[in-house]
Amino acid sequence: MKKQLLTLACLSPLAIGMASGASAPKKNKKVQERDLPNVVIIYADDLGYGDLECYGAKGVETPNVNRLASEGIRFTNTHTVAATSTPSRYSLLTGEYAWRKPGTDVAAGNAGMIIKPGQYTMADMFKHAGYHTSAFGKWHLGLGDKTGEQDWNAPLPASLGDLGFDYHYIMAATADRVPCVFIENGMVDNYDPSAPIEVSYKENFPGEPTGKDNPELLYNLKSSHGHDMAIVNGIGRIGYMKGGGKALWKDENIADSITTHAVDYIKAHKDVPFFMYFAPNDVHVPRFPHERFRGKSTMGFRGDAIAQFDWSVGEIMKTLEELGIADNTLVILSSDNGPVVDDGYDDQAEKLLGEHRPTGPYRGNKYSAYEGGTMVPAIVRWPKRIHASGESNVLMSQIDWMASLGSLIGAKMPKGSAPDSFNRLGNLLGTDATDRPWVVEQSSNHVLSIRTKDWKFIEANDGSKMITWGPKIETGNNKTPQLYRMEEDLSEKNDVAAQHPDEVFAMQTLLRKIRAGKAQLK
Repeated sequence: MKKQLLTLACLSPLAIGMASGASAPKKNKKVQERDLPNVVIIYADDLGYGDLECYGAKGVETPNVNRLASEGIRFTNTHTVAATSTPSRYSLLTGEYAWRKPGTDVAAGNAGMIIKPGQYTMADMFKHAGYHTSAFGKWHLGLGDKTGEQDWNAPLPASLGDLGFDYHYIMAATADRVPCVFIENGMVDNYDPSAPIEVSYKENFPGEPTGKDNPELLYNLKSSHGHDMAIVNGIGRIGYMKGGGKALWKDENIADSITTHAVDYIKAHKDVPFFMYFAPNDVHVPRFPHERFRGKSTMGFRGDAIAQFDWSVGEIMKTLEELGIADNTLVILSSDNGPVVDDGYDDQAEKLLGEHRPTGPYRGNKYSAYEGGTMVPAIVRWPKRIHASGESNVLMSQIDWMASLGSLIGAKMPKGSAPDSFNRLGNLLGTDATDRPWVVEQSSNHVLSIRTKDWKFIEANDGSKMITWGPKIETGNNKTPQLYRMEEDLSEKNDVAAQHPDEVFAMQTLLRKIRAGKAQLK
């Protein structure tokens, strides 16, 4: 796809100075006096459209997110690029559809770097514009040069520092995958030399117990399906691991660890422009929130994990406010894909749902081609430029956030970078209610869909109607193309493809052009 150029004509007024040759914001200029804001992206994990109180959640309170929404814009038609984590995160940080690049499916914990050091990232973009850059929490985009060949007992030869991040404190993948340690600036944090780390996704290490063979050792969470390999902190994982010692995390402390490091980072960089990618583990499995959050919802650990996520948001916002930099900090809160209830652990999430609907009015869940897989909450707050304006139903895709933020800060994008990302800054800031003409969605088995404001098209696929490995989730697969009228059928129950062959043909043609990189936004 031909890259939309970030020329002066399409830049916001406050970005023109930088784009025309002005230097990056001076470090000693007070934050609130700067033209350009700090930027914080809060990227939740498996948080559904209906999982927050301000989006209609039942049985859980999210006062900090509610406040964020009341002071900014709450979007009601925002889509991730994919219905699973790794491809969504890849697309967000590179501005390229993950389905264009092999190896972007859900990554193992010992995957090599999926984003290569030579690829221009959102962090590179901010860094080159004079920002200090950071990442916290879930990564799930690979570390090291090659899959399965990392030496976890030494500095990694390739990590986030090679992708534009000045500082990072991350989990290699997710909490349900080994290695169960934090990585700080390319090295295992709190490394224990008495317990060297070994990781394998092929075979177990001699003498190491597994969830499958030693279920009696699963004293914190039992598995419902899968997640029965290595045991860490009384919880079964995906993959095998040996060692770790003092470096091993305790799941009940994960949110505290990630949030504390992020808060400390903000305090240390309050006087310089910074970009933060804050990606908590909540509400991904295994859900094992800290004791102080247990019982905060009526939905057991999954609901309590939502409350824990809300606390993390509150800590970030409280820190910004105490330092006097909140008004000139652009905060974007969203999720990487739709929700899943039972994703491998017996935490009673399905039994305790009650009236709560994680996807709101939408059909499908994480993994699915239906809207529940990619429709997510999105909230934007920036008091210096955005006046609280309630909600926006503008059709928006996360693929555009890289080019949009690049426009904001006057980024000079290298040729070929962020090839699928377009400048839709006005949508983010609430100054332009023009819908994106179409968004592309990807299910877990690579089925692509196109969503316009009025229509939803799902391409034909011969795959199973249901996920086959455990979760009770519809895939959205069908042997013939599907078409839904979204303005009257949010739950995608009435397939009208047979009644509208011309629309089906138009959508198929558009998808073919998008795949070939020949479709431009009007």
